[in-house]
This record gives sequence, structure tokens and C-alpha cells, in this order.
Amino acid sequence: MAGLGGGELILVFAVILLIFGGSQLPKLAKSLGQAQKEFKKAQTEEDTDDGPSSSPSQNA
Repeated sequence: MAGLGGGELILVFAVILLIFGGSQLPKLAKSLGQAQKEFKKAQTEEDTDDGPSSSPSQNA
């Protein structure tokens, strides 16, 4: 991933502000945080399901 400098970050933030508006940014940030939390939860649940007992070749 290419590194973003200060100017690029300001430009990205300005575009997001123009698209969503100032009043929508807190709602957007909250929904992104919830989505990230659910993704990490699903990822850890999948990692715990991959235990040795789930392999069909060991049960035979």
C-alpha cells in the first residue's frame, strides 16, 4: 500500500466531508467501527472453529 502524506490525507478528508456532510460523519464513523468489530469477532470465531477435532480424516 502506498504511503499517504499529510496533503493526501487532508484531500481525502475534504472529499469525505463533501460527500457525507459534517452531520453524517459521526454516524459513518460509528458504523465503520461496528463493522470492524463484527469482522474481527467473526474472524476470531473462525480461528477457534479450526481445532484438531474438526478434521474429518482424524475421526476415521
